[in-house]
Amino acid sequence: MDLPGPIHDFLLVFLGSGLILGGLGVVLLTNPIYSAFSLGLVFVCISLFYIPSNSHFVAAAQLLIYVGAINVLIIFAVMFMNGSEYYKDFNLWTVGDGVTSVVCTSIFASLITTILDTSWYGIIWTTRSN
Repeated sequence: MDLPGPIHDFLLVFLGSGLILGGLGVVLLTNPIYSAFSLGLVFVCISLFYIPSNSHFVAAAQLLIYVGAINVLIIFAVMFMNGSEYYKDFNLWTVGDGVTSVVCTSIFASLITTILDTSWYGIIWTTRSN
């Protein structure tokens, strides 16, 4: 799909922000139904990333398989869970949560450091066929 530069950039930023917000929703939302719907948003954004690169079949297959089957199966399984047992003995913060947040924060900081220290000049991002 030959989109003008600003529209292509806006589309990538929009889908990327939807991916990040959906991923945060999967991790941070305590209700499993809302988390499953956020996972559906992530699957839709991933499938829409294939459309600007002219991979329409892969985008359609991604929508049908992941959003249409896997996410519906997850929602179906979550709805069979007993909701009162899920919130019983719900601790707000545990030792495992602290260790996980420290590990994830250090990985994120090292990733940001690596991205900022990398020389991106001269990398060929796309190739065009003649």
